[in-house]
Amino acid sequence: METIKVGIIGCGVIARAAHGPDYKKLGDRVEIVAACDIVKEKLDSYCEQFGVKKRYSTIAELLGDDEVQAVDVCLHNNMHAPTAIEAMRRGKDVYCEKPMAGSYADALAMREAAKKYGRKLHIQLAMIYNSSSFAAKRLIDSGDLGRVYHMRSTGFRRRGRPYVDGYGEKEFVSSRVAGGGALLDMGVYHISQLLYLTGNKRPLRVVGHTYQELDMDSARKAASGYDVEELIVGMVDFEDRLSMDLIESWAMNLDTLEPSCILGSAGGLRLNPFSYHYTKHDVVFNAAFDEHDLDFRSSTVHSEQMFYRNSQAHWVAALRGECPLLPTAEIGLNTQLIQESLYLSSDLGRQVSTEEVIAAGRSNMAEVAGLY
Repeated sequence: METIKVGIIGCGVIARAAHGPDYKKLGDRVEIVAACDIVKEKLDSYCEQFGVKKRYSTIAELLGDDEVQAVDVCLHNNMHAPTAIEAMRRGKDVYCEKPMAGSYADALAMREAAKKYGRKLHIQLAMIYNSSSFAAKRLIDSGDLGRVYHMRSTGFRRRGRPYVDGYGEKEFVSSRVAGGGALLDMGVYHISQLLYLTGNKRPLRVVGHTYQELDMDSARKAASGYDVEELIVGMVDFEDRLSMDLIESWAMNLDTLEPSCILGSAGGLRLNPFSYHYTKHDVVFNAAFDEHDLDFRSSTVHSEQMFYRNSQAHWVAALRGECPLLPTAEIGLNTQLIQESLYLSSDLGRQVSTEEVIAAGRSNMAEVAGLY
């Protein structure tokens, strides 16, 4: 079976820390044949690290390379949509970093472009592939939780704001480039995991509050133009009387938060670390599972399950026709709708309907140098 030929767009932190190494683990199933970055030092360093032969200074040049079958977009959030749409227009399948885009309208435009041009669109939602998700999905789909009625989405850092707290690039805290803060950086993982596990229900109404309250280095704040949230809290109502509360923190004065959880009429789950809670014969049970055994059997007895244990592995398997592509674009789209509704609610100081966000059609697409 053919080796999938991939082009990397953007050679920054995430391309180097995650995407490059994950592709290398897949051996001859996939090859990074080209890479592109406007910063020559980043491009050269990346290509040397991962043995990439073709180096392009503009995205347009990379998209014009007929050897490249699919592209992996590792740019800042507001650059996702224009880059992905142009890549699909030019005949490339697209893997895109999270969040899907900088706004719901932009994410919707990506999904519609995939349909229009007949291309595969995959969003990096890494937590839907971990062992906890794998076990939780089996329990929920088999009905062991009964009617699922509430979810809690949580993410915690005590001091972990990009750039101002000492790591990452300043673009991560600029709304012009990133579109948002803790919610778009971390919340996307936790929300999308819950949506995946519970059937990606349609969100209807949202209340949200954003905060930027804690002190930060004044010089780094000025240099970055820090204007995004460090903390967000909210509540979401879905169809079928499903609800979700959430809290996502880059910085807060607590030592920890309880992990994300799912409540059902017959059982409940915590997701990290995983635990399963139920009552049988009037006896209350709290259960865990053997993660090592699950991973071992998934790689031996049920090796086809490995297509669903890593985002890159799943993407490559889908491109090779070995499994259907999970609906990450649809999950990413609903995640985006929830996120933008939370921001709108905070701005307006009231509950909002998701229809208000859809009707607004707000675009955050940024200009991308060298795209056309």
